Amino acid sequence: MSEVILIEKGIEKKAVGITPSGTIGIKEMERYSPLDIASSINQISGVYLLSGALNTNRITIRGVGARTPYGTDKLRLYFNNIPVTNGAGFSTIEAYDMENLGAIEVIKGPKGSSFGTNLGGALILRTRAPEAGKTSFTNSSTFGSYKMFKNNLAFRHSENGFNINLSYNHLKTEGYRQNNQFERDGLLLTSSVKLGNNDRMDFLFNYIDYTAQIPSSLNQTDFEENPTHADANWLAARGYEANKYTLAGVTYSHQFKGSLQNSTSVFYTYLDHYEPRPFNILDEFTHGFGLRSVFRGNLFSGNFTLGGEAYRDEYHWGTFENLYEDNNGNGSLQGNRLSDNQEFRRQLNIFATFEVPLTGNLSAQVGLNLNKTTYNFKDLFTIGEDNKSARRSFKPILLPSMKLRYRWQNGSLFASVDRGFSNPGLEETLTPDGVVNPDISQEKGMNYELGGKFLLFDGAMQVNATVYLMHIKDLLVAQRVGEDQYIGRNAGKTRHKGLELEARYAVPVSGSLSLTPFFAYTLSDHSFVDFVDGENDYSGNPLTGVPRHRLSSGLDFAYGNDVALNISHQFVDDIPLTDANTQSSKAYNIFTTSARYSLPLIGPVKLRLNAGINNVLNTNYAASVLINAVGFGGSQPRYFYPGNGRNYFGRIGLSYVF
Repeated sequence: MSEVILIEKGIEKKAVGITPSGTIGIKEMERYSPLDIASSINQISGVYLLSGALNTNRITIRGVGARTPYGTDKLRLYFNNIPVTNGAGFSTIEAYDMENLGAIEVIKGPKGSSFGTNLGGALILRTRAPEAGKTSFTNSSTFGSYKMFKNNLAFRHSENGFNINLSYNHLKTEGYRQNNQFERDGLLLTSSVKLGNNDRMDFLFNYIDYTAQIPSSLNQTDFEENPTHADANWLAARGYEANKYTLAGVTYSHQFKGSLQNSTSVFYTYLDHYEPRPFNILDEFTHGFGLRSVFRGNLFSGNFTLGGEAYRDEYHWGTFENLYEDNNGNGSLQGNRLSDNQEFRRQLNIFATFEVPLTGNLSAQVGLNLNKTTYNFKDLFTIGEDNKSARRSFKPILLPSMKLRYRWQNGSLFASVDRGFSNPGLEETLTPDGVVNPDISQEKGMNYELGGKFLLFDGAMQVNATVYLMHIKDLLVAQRVGEDQYIGRNAGKTRHKGLELEARYAVPVSGSLSLTPFFAYTLSDHSFVDFVDGENDYSGNPLTGVPRHRLSSGLDFAYGNDVALNISHQFVDDIPLTDANTQSSKAYNIFTTSARYSLPLIGPVKLRLNAGINNVLNTNYAASVLINAVGFGGSQPRYFYPGNGRNYFGRIGLSYVF
């Protein structure tokens, strides 16, 4: 038999074999504004996206990645099954428009042997598929607070053996804070062509061009009294970033005789980034290419997966003086070059899984992943003894996993033991003098997990529950030695204990009216087991940057397929901001409400209306934090990125389907 695809809430799940994962689909994403990617993803227990701005996002899974100052690392990101994490391990989720997504799947922790076995896990983004046998034109325009305007125009066509999806989006907003303007244009093309009975070609092209001003973080006084203000230095420099990002990929799939099938993707990525900051101007570009090939089939009484990923990118970056203080109040002005660097980064992942039934209801899966990572750093600016060029090649690391699953008519139980790892980023591999540190090593951890899915009341109620314990050693610590300079070292061990609980209950009120309460609760009991930083011993302290309790809950009201109302609530506990546990952010509650109404107009033309209010109670809260912040020149440390105040959005959509 060919691969069986598991369906949960009507969403296809791509996690291989019996690897458990969490998903959200279009319905869950439409509870919020199409700009609010954080609230959408934070509906999944164990996953926490901190968003300082539309262009400043950090995703942590079970506390992994919480110590990264900016951006998302220690997990793998896939877009339509193509890996889009760069050679240094960083992923950029803001490169994708939420309105083009059909589902987001999350593998929590290093359970996914076929998806990198990173300690944080993996995110799999999938685009909306055209409706089978239909052709459609859709246009949605969204208006909102802070002079926000977003437009998404899409053409989708599907017929026997062929489909195509082409969309263009434009977004502009002034933002909640000073120096917070954001403007983006994006183009997405996906297509699938069936070649005979056994072959298929899939094409993917995604292009994003955006410019985002940077208000940066605030100290506690400004956060509490003037949350709409930007940091004074960033405001004076009119700091911003400009990005052009391209992803192109082709996937060829072939069904051999019997059960054996193969899917092979080749892909290319390019990022051009320019960022004037108060302390310097960063000019960089990265281009990379890779291949992912996966074989699946049946073997004896079980089924197997065998494949690999190879990725190589070339990263060029340089810094220049920023002469904004001599520019008569006109913002950043590029001066003399300060550095010129180049780095070649290579990663190889080889993986295999084998699933076999042990009894009628009990099955087992074993997996193995092999990773090899190499960095080759070249200093193109200095010569002679001051040149810092060096090569860092990590030893191959084997990452096994073992899973058991027991299924019955109304549920299933699973147990998992997995080994995972995280590579240090570029800055973490350098010493304070900017020389590659040969002693720094990869983070490594063991994950133990037990959970289950239960269907109650004739399937009307679904409950997912998971407990886990993860031990991480050789903890990578980013130590700040300058305003934008960090170095890394292996500083100790952490213990991640947690509970994740999700439930939803579909209550039919009448023939057309239904009520669905839902919630996702996360308990994160994470702590340092062994962490000594100089003369300071932080062993036993809670893990910095992770709230102990989080809750996402709400009610969905639906009348048929055309009317819907949602009320959502999110609670985030206080977050330790320093390793010494002397400073914390405040816990907060956020309420959101939205409504949707659709009706036919003329023939195949349909009108769709959406409206919503975010942060109904106008709460002043930290949507993101910067841990272990340091104040320079006697100033207060800047820990906080304020979340938006009460704001509104409305969307008008027209679709023509034939």
